[in-house]
Amino acid sequence: MSGPAPVLTGEAGYRSGMATPKIVLFGATGFTGRLTAGALVARGARPVLAGRDRARLTALAGSLARSGGGDLPTVVADATRPDSVRRMVGPGDVLISTVGPFVRWGEAAVAAATEAGAVYLDSTGEPTFVKRIFQRYGPAAAARGAALITAFGYDYVPGNLAATLALRKAGPEAVRVDVGYFLDGGTVRHTSAGTRASALGMVLEPMYGFREGRIVPEHGRTRRFVVDGRVRHGLSIGASEHFTLPPAHPGLREVNVYLGWLGGLTRAAGVLAKATPLIAAVPGARRATHALADRALRTRAAPAGAGVSSRIVAEAYDGEGRRLAAVRLAGGDPYEFTARALAWAATTALAEGVHGTGALGPVDAFGLDALMRGCAEAGMTE
Repeated sequence: MSGPAPVLTGEAGYRSGMATPKIVLFGATGFTGRLTAGALVARGARPVLAGRDRARLTALAGSLARSGGGDLPTVVADATRPDSVRRMVGPGDVLISTVGPFVRWGEAAVAAATEAGAVYLDSTGEPTFVKRIFQRYGPAAAARGAALITAFGYDYVPGNLAATLALRKAGPEAVRVDVGYFLDGGTVRHTSAGTRASALGMVLEPMYGFREGRIVPEHGRTRRFVVDGRVRHGLSIGASEHFTLPPAHPGLREVNVYLGWLGGLTRAAGVLAKATPLIAAVPGARRATHALADRALRTRAAPAGAGVSSRIVAEAYDGEGRRLAAVRLAGGDPYEFTARALAWAATTALAEGVHGTGALGPVDAFGLDALMRGCAEAGMTE
């Protein structure tokens, strides 16, 4: 039989007619998933919408069809039933996962993409999950010809881009890079249910940094940045930059990433972070944070993006602590950026592929020039 397979709509169409490589959006009906679905359609893509609620999938597909997206295939899949996730991914596919908290629900999608030899993207900002991707899942993915590109959104694509640009400006004398993420516009009050659940789930998880050429534990480090003439405080967090930057810059001995969303509470949060190992050892502490995360997921208040702006700072230093270069990126609402960045990455990966296999950083996967264009299209520029 010659010619392309017929493209059918609905779940039956997904199962029987879509043998060619495709984009699958898992978690399509969540807040970030819906934004990403819209961004994909805006780029001319026809993603498979996947999630555990058939009615919500049908409603989303209908909404996108009315906005000009055409009939989109849907498939029911649940992270608690890994076989259902595995069946929706094939060789050459691009799988986007927005199903969080990722530490609890993210492994099914990673395993499915790895087994299929697919390209995997996710929207996580959870340090523990990022660490797992690079240390646990990456080698298996490389062996199967799969590419795992985690944290492909506001966490932590802009920092990777800004740090790479700063290190390129600084030259070979740079041995340290500091990255800071800052938001303005009522950001804490307007986070999504998924973000709140992920944050609560991470409260008692160990953080990490990169110093003396290796990943090390991190507990509550803070520092000051000057952003647009204002002093801003940041709290150290684990991020993808700790894994992606050192291999590309062999002289780099220290990578620090700071979250600056908490304003005047940053230093108090740093003190609390130092006590995390002791709190985590209390019987029932982790169970309590998981219960709070589940409660956060049941809230449906959508974040308001109007008036929210983002700033990302990257500074490169030499061995004497002298600043050699600095790069500032500016953008808008981080949720919108994440959706557009995921859509750009998925459509680019489907059309052109990515560079390499295993666990990849955004610069590794797409190249610096392409990533700069992608971030600009998503609303983040130098």
